[in-house]
Amino acid sequence: MRRTTRYGVEGSNSLWQIYRTVNFWKVFRNTFVIQLSHYTPFLSWKNWMYRHLLKMKVGEKTAFAYKVMVDIMYPELIQVGKNCVIGYGTTILCHEYLIEEYRLGQVVIGDHVMIGATSLILPGIRIGDHAIVAAGSVVTKDVPPYTMVAGNPAKIIKHLDGKTS
Repeated sequence: MRRTTRYGVEGSNSLWQIYRTVNFWKVFRNTFVIQLSHYTPFLSWKNWMYRHLLKMKVGEKTAFAYKVMVDIMYPELIQVGKNCVIGYGTTILCHEYLIEEYRLGQVVIGDHVMIGATSLILPGIRIGDHAIVAAGSVVTKDVPPYTMVAGNPAKIIKHLDGKTS
């Protein structure tokens, strides 16, 4: 089950009302920082930008690959544990703007998690320690620790033995 909070809107769709829900200058700054992070060659610099400029919680030795797209409006709702790999082109969302409402939810990624390239993590998701998300997966439900998920929507394909190499 995804953990999101719903906020109703009246009149036009919620995305049309975006700057009533989030500050324009915050989104502008976040856009700049995220684009800069895409091209930063040093993982430590990228993590510093995420921690200090976007207010994300990022564990030590976590690696965000090229062009990872973190939530542009609410990056402070993202928490990533230590020693994780977030693969190329992955998107981590904390918001959903719909017709009559918008939803916000924290994304929590545990320690030693591997997320394959071009995966999509939806708002309100928790991914347990030592989990593996296969490339191209769409994570719509929580991922338990020590499991491998794959597909759209992502489903458990393997339970891992819990041994670390």
